[in-house]
Amino acid sequence: MSILAMILAGGKGERLHPLTIHRAKPAVPFGGIYRIIDFALSNCINSGIRKIAVLPQYKSLSLDKHLRMAWNFFSGELNEYIISVPPQQRVGDKWYQGTADAIYQNIYMIEKDAPDHLLVLAGDHIYKMDYSEMFKFHKEHQADATVAAIEIPRQSATSFGVIEVVEDCRIVGFEEKPQEPKHIPGRPDTAFASMGIYLFNTKTLLEYLKSDALQDTSHDFGKNIIPQMMKTSRVCAYNFKDENKKEAKYWRDVGTIDAYWEANMDLVSVDPQLNLYDGAWPIRTYQSQNPPAKFVFAQETKGGRLGIALDSIVSHGCIVSGGRVQNSVLSPNVRVNSYSEVQGSILMENVDIGRHCRIRKAIIDKDVTISPETEIGYDLEEDRKHYYVTPSGIVVIAKGTEVSEEARAAAMADERA
Repeated sequence: MSILAMILAGGKGERLHPLTIHRAKPAVPFGGIYRIIDFALSNCINSGIRKIAVLPQYKSLSLDKHLRMAWNFFSGELNEYIISVPPQQRVGDKWYQGTADAIYQNIYMIEKDAPDHLLVLAGDHIYKMDYSEMFKFHKEHQADATVAAIEIPRQSATSFGVIEVVEDCRIVGFEEKPQEPKHIPGRPDTAFASMGIYLFNTKTLLEYLKSDALQDTSHDFGKNIIPQMMKTSRVCAYNFKDENKKEAKYWRDVGTIDAYWEANMDLVSVDPQLNLYDGAWPIRTYQSQNPPAKFVFAQETKGGRLGIALDSIVSHGCIVSGGRVQNSVLSPNVRVNSYSEVQGSILMENVDIGRHCRIRKAIIDKDVTISPETEIGYDLEEDRKHYYVTPSGIVVIAKGTEVSEEARAAAMADERA
């Protein structure tokens, strides 16, 4: 199959601040060792697609570095590649103006490569999917465009882009966040939500992109291209087949702090909804050269000095030195020192938790050192003076923040000044 995958990775991810202050949303760490974009990229590789263009835009340094270190194994001799293509200003002097415009601005690259089909993906969703199965469906139904759709309860569909289909899977309507979602034929309680995954016949798509570029539109696939194609071309809905091998289909947009925290907490549950341990569908990422995780102080002392992690993910390079970790995700090279407690939290790379600390329901970004005897997540009003706290009570500490009583006092002095 001649397919070029183009992964949209240019979103600012403002609802994920402060995790996206220094990085694009697809580059945000997830599940200890991964980046969010690793799921779309792994789906491509596992589906046999080895021509991939990633389209970044904002704060792309971290993303580009990850692509170079984790995904630089393609063979040019076999006509394989993964490339990062920021806005080139070849068809204008603007950045990417929308999802469709991002593809249109790379029309010269597409025409030069001349793939028969274009697969357009979002780089910020977490799921497992065999795109080759979608390709087979696309060919069997002689479609010009195919949109991946996931079945959801109709009462929940008001938050999604809802696809209206007729019996032969043909799409006849698309509405963003409708008050009265259209149901699947014969199933009044179920609706089809668009997953933001599109497969096109290349020549057909380019005609619509060129036409859309001349008009004053949002230059968006869901709002403009797909509705226009429905009028004159055959557009089909593909019912998402999940490779996650769980009872419920798994597809997540971790676009908010709460959604991100909940998806990570699912991973440390006894029976997580997302299966990371399926060797038949591996999720690839960069594996740094770190030693194995280590737990020290095996006998609990009177003061509670016991190095232990329960119901948690502990990545390589971590040292739990006399502290207690529970229901948490520890990225590489995290250290939890003696007498400290970490509960329901996500600690990213190189976080150091000092002695006698108490951390609860927090997300601590990279390169943060927590001074001894610090409490996070127990007094939310106090935490709000120094960090971002969600309405649900998740405390988020930005990358490289100094966390100590001296730093808190200095911040309060600056506020009074």
